[in-house]
Amino acid sequence: MKYDSALMARLQAATQQILKNGPAASAAAMQQAFGGTAPTTPHADDAPAQADAAHLKDLNAAPEYARKAAKAFGAGRARVRPATGEDAATAQAPEAPAADLTSFLAGLGVKLPDGIQLPRGVGLGDGFKLPEGFKLPEGIELPEGLAPMRKRPVAPPPLPPGATFDSASFTNHGGTRAYKLYVPSTYVQGTPVPLVVMLHGCTQDPDDFAAGTKMNQIAEETGCLVLYPTQSQKDNQSKCWNWFSQNDQQYERGEPAIIAGMTRHVMKQYTVDPARVSIAGLSAGGAMAVIVGALYPELFQAVGVHSGLPFGAAQDLPAALQAMKQGAPGRRGHGRKPVPRPLIVFHGDKDHTVHAVNAEQVLADALAPHGAGKPVSEQGKAPGGRRYTRTVHQAANGTVVAEHWSLHGGGHAWAGGSPAGSYTDCKGPDASREMMRFFEAAAASAAQPA
Repeated sequence: MKYDSALMARLQAATQQILKNGPAASAAAMQQAFGGTAPTTPHADDAPAQADAAHLKDLNAAPEYARKAAKAFGAGRARVRPATGEDAATAQAPEAPAADLTSFLAGLGVKLPDGIQLPRGVGLGDGFKLPEGFKLPEGIELPEGLAPMRKRPVAPPPLPPGATFDSASFTNHGGTRAYKLYVPSTYVQGTPVPLVVMLHGCTQDPDDFAAGTKMNQIAEETGCLVLYPTQSQKDNQSKCWNWFSQNDQQYERGEPAIIAGMTRHVMKQYTVDPARVSIAGLSAGGAMAVIVGALYPELFQAVGVHSGLPFGAAQDLPAALQAMKQGAPGRRGHGRKPVPRPLIVFHGDKDHTVHAVNAEQVLADALAPHGAGKPVSEQGKAPGGRRYTRTVHQAANGTVVAEHWSLHGGGHAWAGGSPAGSYTDCKGPDASREMMRFFEAAAASAAQPA
């Protein structure tokens, strides 16, 4: 192994700073040590920014591997013991860190070169993360599972000759949002084609979402257009669609009005079959797809929801976080007469970010107007190894009105997605292809005489 003396010197300096300034300095000091800069002493001016950051919740939690890593990082944080006896009258004091820095790194899976010992009594603390693009020097080994935590830009695949994936912006009374539109190489002006609107999850953008879902590839195969509205960081710090905001749950208001207006705008520019316009999304995007589909049933003929939530699940951020963990049985309706729209839902039964009970509630709302008959279920296993249960719900006349795909062992990630994008589960069934199949079948069914 190659010994990196500079890195070891920075780690030694960082630990001395932490011992001097206390555990609060640990994250910043270790961050700087790994990033190649000398540790600096925290300033009091940093406190407001740190306090604000504590309130900025990312509604897409980290993938499973990242959650495990976070547990390893936090294994030696200062702990607060319950107050008993005389202690109850005083503030609870944190105990000293439970383990030394070497133990923290070992628990994380980082292997230091032989012979290197770091001071005891130093923990990593909250907030530590490796710098973007950081590469460990030779002699230090990082576990494979942590590599995806350092998000690296992925070069988009080359477009097929004749295809376009261009950026634009749309403005109406609801506001302004950017978007990207994929037009397949097979598109011919004057020939009606389907349109699918894809709403990304928190921290994502159209390029990331397109890469992860592989929807542009499917567009090439099926000839559909794919519209990716973009949530801006100005309108939500984590780039989440504001499905929990009252203003963004109303007809012709806020984000629903922008997304619907943007869809109509694309339909005017291109030859889109109005009977084959669908909307789908992941997580916060899935929750917004439910809202937009319910508010504009005359525009969207089918809805796809992956790891999302039901309409009216929350009216503010605290209620949103509660609904994500527990569901929202007392949710409010949208005040408009329900219009049956075919719905396909995917949800991992081990999703620790948005509990799977939300999928059941999304389905219940969709099935309520139909008087659906007995559902038909089948067990399956995806080529990647993920097992699932697919349940098909039919109306009394035999028309399929909903599908529910329960992904066994699945977390908060797009099933069958590509690792080129974030929040994807390569082991699962191909949610993108199944949604497209469902959308086309729903359109064909609607076209048949009653």
